[in-house]
Amino acid sequence: MIEMFVQGISLDPVSQMPIVLLRAKDDEETILPIWIGGFEAESILRELQGVQPPRPMTYELTKNIIQQLGGRLEKVVISDLKDSTYYAEIYITQGTNTLVIDSRPSDAINLALRFGAPIFVNPEVLEKSHVPKPEPEEEEEEKKKLREWLENLRPEDFEKGLS
Repeated sequence: MIEMFVQGISLDPVSQMPIVLLRAKDDEETILPIWIGGFEAESILRELQGVQPPRPMTYELTKNIIQQLGGRLEKVVISDLKDSTYYAEIYITQGTNTLVIDSRPSDAINLALRFGAPIFVNPEVLEKSHVPKPEPEEEEEEKKKLREWLENLRPEDFEKGLS
């Protein structure tokens, strides 16, 4: 498993759909973009920015329920990619039991952020999500473009179109 962290939220320039960007903790070139819904992106942004809602929203409520039942979110795993759909699992420990619960990645990531739990990606998911390798000179140009795009992301870009 590869441990990742949330790099941020961006918008797909074509579809205007939000994308959560996960980056490997030990390898700055390993990035996994996952297209998600607006509500989920807004919730991730709120948590990344430390904005607490006056009343519990869905993910805060879910966290409260897990804790009130004596549970603790141990980790989340982006476990598979099938037909362009990502799958995730939430690992909750309650006493000596560990529950593994199927989840959408956006929901799993939202909960991981609220619990401070690690986010892992199955290496096979990264392999499946890769686009075919371009020619060496094209690859360098693509890396340069991606690096420039990531370096030029601003907080305003993350919020654009999500409120």
